Amino acid sequence: MGRAFEFRKARKMKRWTAMAKTFTRIGKDIVMAVKDGGDDPINNSRLRAVIQNAKAANMPKENIERAIKKASEKNSQDFKEILFEGYAPHGIAILIETTSDNNNRTVANIRSYFNKANGSLGTSGSVEFMFERSCNFRLDKNFFNLEELELEFIDFGVEEVFVDEDGILLYAPFENYGVIQKELENRNIEILSSGFERIPLSIKKLNVQEREDVEKLIEKIEEDDDVQNVYHSMDLS
Repeated sequence: MGRAFEFRKARKMKRWTAMAKTFTRIGKDIVMAVKDGGDDPINNSRLRAVIQNAKAANMPKENIERAIKKASEKNSQDFKEILFEGYAPHGIAILIETTSDNNNRTVANIRSYFNKANGSLGTSGSVEFMFERSCNFRLDKNFFNLEELELEFIDFGVEEVFVDEDGILLYAPFENYGVIQKELENRNIEILSSGFERIPLSIKKLNVQEREDVEKLIEKIEEDDDVQNVYHSMDLS
């Protein structure tokens, strides 16, 4: 198995525990998708993907529809995506994806988390190059032959295909998302969920105490409502 498989296995050990927070994050994705391409999922591929992810997270249909309607209103919140880069204690690189309607608040909060944990918030480009951005698609594992699927989609940029309890996972470079999504839809293959991840190019092993220091910082960051995803270079094996 490749790096994407190992990365996913490690991340799956720690899922969002608060369903309400998951819905809040998806709600922000809906707002940005609607503002980007309109409220009709038929003509908005980004919104289609977010709706698929909302259903995969068991978000009620009425919640999804309400979020789309609210995002279509003229006075709806305007969220911006902001990427933060820095170092946790013990030299662990951290990337933080945020979605915020108040940049000053988010910057101040993220900076305080690093400072209190003896980490350091970096400048743009200081850490991002240490991660490879990828896209992924989850399909129903009961309907496909793994080897055939991999051969059919290798020409569309798919680099890794594997199965876990959630289904079949296709991983490809970030820039191949659109062409793979289009091909899956053209073949009437149901996409259960899809998204983007940042996979560390190298990882660092820590002792138990050092690992706890880093985990405390990550947990604090993840509690922030503006934070969508946190990626790091710590070895979780």
